Amino acid sequence: MKLPSKSKPYMIPEYSLTGDLLSFLTCNLQYRYQNKGTLPPSKPVQRWFGEFIHGVLEEAYLEWEYKNTSFPWDWIEDIRPIEEQIDLRLQVRGLYPYDEDLFFSSSNHPEVEYLNEHDHKKLASARAEKAINIWGEHLFPLIESSEHLIKGVRPMPNYDAHKSRSNYYGINGVVDVLTSMKINDLEQSNLDNYNNKIIEFLKKNPGFQNSVKSSDSEDYEIIIDYKGMKRPPTIMTDENAEDKWETHKQQILTYSWLRSKQEDAKPIVAGIIFYLNELVPSKEDLILIQEELRNDLTDVGSEYEEDVRLIENWKEEDKAPELSDEFKIHRSIRIINVNENEKNDALLKFDSVVADIEESLIRETAGCKIQEAWKSDGDERTCSACDFRSFCKNNSVKTKDIKIP
Repeated sequence: MKLPSKSKPYMIPEYSLTGDLLSFLTCNLQYRYQNKGTLPPSKPVQRWFGEFIHGVLEEAYLEWEYKNTSFPWDWIEDIRPIEEQIDLRLQVRGLYPYDEDLFFSSSNHPEVEYLNEHDHKKLASARAEKAINIWGEHLFPLIESSEHLIKGVRPMPNYDAHKSRSNYYGINGVVDVLTSMKINDLEQSNLDNYNNKIIEFLKKNPGFQNSVKSSDSEDYEIIIDYKGMKRPPTIMTDENAEDKWETHKQQILTYSWLRSKQEDAKPIVAGIIFYLNELVPSKEDLILIQEELRNDLTDVGSEYEEDVRLIENWKEEDKAPELSDEFKIHRSIRIINVNENEKNDALLKFDSVVADIEESLIRETAGCKIQEAWKSDGDERTCSACDFRSFCKNNSVKTKDIKIP
């Protein structure tokens, strides 16, 4: 008796908007080692801060929802306990900050209780505090849900029955904040009296106003995403660098498509990105902002003459200039309008990234060497912090740290 052979398991590859799309666009080869090869970076500081600020804002919202604590929050009494909770949670996962970013939660720091917002020098703490006290009172009342998981399925691009792993692939992502509003919310007197800064920015955005007016539904949603980074330049001068300005827009548009596939979804008319580093820019951030202002590579800045003057006259060895809250707030918020044409373009670009990843996987599976199957195309900043730069074939990333006698 001849037994039939067991059929191959049918699996649909899953791709994350941040874990796959953004990582792959940063550097194909680094993505292969870290995501597919499970070789995490030895110093994942950027990952630590991103997860730290997301965790702090999530817990702050839950705290506000439960206690309705009025703003501004006290750093020692209200914010520091949340920082410690999130820091300990990340330590369990092997994620640690640099000393200058945060007071370690597992260590004794008696000096903490004597610090205030002007004295503490820990960068992550300063940013978390500003994020809560500047945006919290305007954002938290608008939140319908946070950390909202969304998923969808699309046809596999360049599908080949003999080579492709599947004829479909899955997309997943987590929306930091989902708000639900009504058409007349922008005109409600209670929001006007509340002086909600987010509503003010939305009112001033012509694209958003047009989207709301053309909507067939009384209710609509806005997707909100936090970024633990400075506002990216609107124009990239480095050919090898990832265009984060455009990538972030595509991320919001893809989120809107995924959300639209859920049964309880309302029309999504816009997305908002908060670039939280802008609230307390580091010296490295200030150097980049200075360069972008001088070369007209940013969309926010020129209208703030005094702040621009302070930044242009600032030198790296000097103390950071005292920039106005208006300047920092405006640079920290970005409104992205959602329409069907741009949404479809974003999905096609996501398909293109998935096609590139799948092609590299197929080439490696067929016997191609890793560094030949995956491109090493990170920019100088990415490469300088990469653990694999010492053996990477990209000539621009050859390490200078190793000296052979």
